[in-house]
Amino acid sequence: MVLRIGNASGFYGDRFDAVREMLTGGGPGGALDVLTGDYLAELTMLILGRDQLKDPKAGYAKTFLRQMEEGLGLAHERGVRIVANAGGLNPAGLADALRALAAKLGLPTRIGYVEGDLLPATGGALTANAYLGGAGIAACLAAGADVVVTGRVTDAALVTGPAQWHFGWGPEEYDRLAGAVVAGHVLECGTQATGGNYAFFGEHDPEVLRRPGFPVAELHADGSAVITKHPGTGGLVDVGTVTAQLLYETAGARYPGPDVTARLDTVRLTQEGPDRVRIDGVRGEAPPPTLKVGRSRLGGFRNEVVFVLTGLDVEAKARLVRDQVEDALTKSRPEKVRWELVRTDRPDAGTEETASALLRLVVRDGDPEKVGRTLTGAAIELALASYPGFHVTAPPGRGAPYGVFDTASVPAAEVPHTAVLPDGTRVPVPVPPRTLDLAPVPDPDLPEPLPYGPARRVPLGRIAGARSGDKGGDANVGVWVRTEEEWRWLAHALTVGTFKELLPETAGLTVTRHLLPRLRALNFTVAGILGEGVASQARFDPQAKALGEWLRSRHIDIPEGLL
Repeated sequence: MVLRIGNASGFYGDRFDAVREMLTGGGPGGALDVLTGDYLAELTMLILGRDQLKDPKAGYAKTFLRQMEEGLGLAHERGVRIVANAGGLNPAGLADALRALAAKLGLPTRIGYVEGDLLPATGGALTANAYLGGAGIAACLAAGADVVVTGRVTDAALVTGPAQWHFGWGPEEYDRLAGAVVAGHVLECGTQATGGNYAFFGEHDPEVLRRPGFPVAELHADGSAVITKHPGTGGLVDVGTVTAQLLYETAGARYPGPDVTARLDTVRLTQEGPDRVRIDGVRGEAPPPTLKVGRSRLGGFRNEVVFVLTGLDVEAKARLVRDQVEDALTKSRPEKVRWELVRTDRPDAGTEETASALLRLVVRDGDPEKVGRTLTGAAIELALASYPGFHVTAPPGRGAPYGVFDTASVPAAEVPHTAVLPDGTRVPVPVPPRTLDLAPVPDPDLPEPLPYGPARRVPLGRIAGARSGDKGGDANVGVWVRTEEEWRWLAHALTVGTFKELLPETAGLTVTRHLLPRLRALNFTVAGILGEGVASQARFDPQAKALGEWLRSRHIDIPEGLL
């Protein structure tokens, strides 16, 4: 008995026609049982919170509602259940809108929703949401819901909920639940599992990767799964694409969630056939007694100016304009001022653009005047009084508000996780019968090192893949290789010290290395590199999406036998 779950959205703003593609694809015998959509991210919650300030009836992903104008009918024709976290801050409002849409279309679609994640927003927070598990989704499906929308559940809950409903798993079947969590984590970011954002994309036909299809998980009653995609769609599914997604925004061997703590160090991946990767062997443990809470608030106001420095004497030009602006800001200096010189220029360049470097100034303050009119005057008044060739990429405007994201925890028993069934009945979802406090897993034994031999200094990415991402103010960088010999080298060569040498921005930060031998992978967490989170835009790459690619570009001594 196989449960086929597809995903049609990895973020709010993902490919609009993916819902149609996933509902109509599959071919004979390959139709979906459940279609999921992940619309929520840390930044999304802030965006929805600001929407709700303007309109209390807002707060959900409007894109999903538009997709359902066609999707409800297609799902009804094919008997596909739809589960999405598009409810955001207002799942009840989205459920009402879906009922009205179904009535307008003349469809008997039954709508359920899950709530209880919304917590009191204290201490200046705009939003505060606990990450719920899949049990509320399962209750709605068991009551006959055709569509279930939720607020802030874990991304994997979109898969664990349907799996619990379909297979009748109990809350203590940890290995099965953990298998569903791993499958859900692979599906949650859509095409990142099918060749999107893939380190080794250059080894594949560009036409194949031009428009990757969305992933499908074939779940089995024992918790194992096969990751695949609809036939005829673009992209690819292999052990590398699945490994990359497993490492994305994770950390150590224990991957905690409200349903179960999955042991990533037990995951076994096998290429079963073209575009088919089997996941099995996953072990699970009781979930922790607390739930993660994501909180967003307005942090203040920010503004930026990018000065263009062309031709000769770039460093001297940067010093001059920086000193001039700093002098102008003396009387009303913003709380935070950051300068960054980006040397995009080349000597003897054939175009003006490639002869130019960029000097970026970013300011932040609680007073919009200090980052607005004050900065505008300081920058623009220098137009005829600074370095030769003075110009900026765009004139500075008024300061814009920025957000701050942080996390906390709350006892699971204090969160009113509730399933609202299609008939309006409200069903409290019980807390897990057993919990287990999180504790670090002892480091596994390192593999036998490769024998000493000649090496060549080349980019790490010649043999290693990487994928990186954000968790609040922290980042993670997962690094993996594809052969046992490469793993024997990587596990010894890429230490925390070497990581910091290769990425100097991390030198003064706390970096933790986690070993995942079954995946031939290392996962590094870098504390604090993203400041106060993606919405604060504290860094050039605010979500650390390319941190792994920077690491792959850095040169390191690699044994010639591996090259």
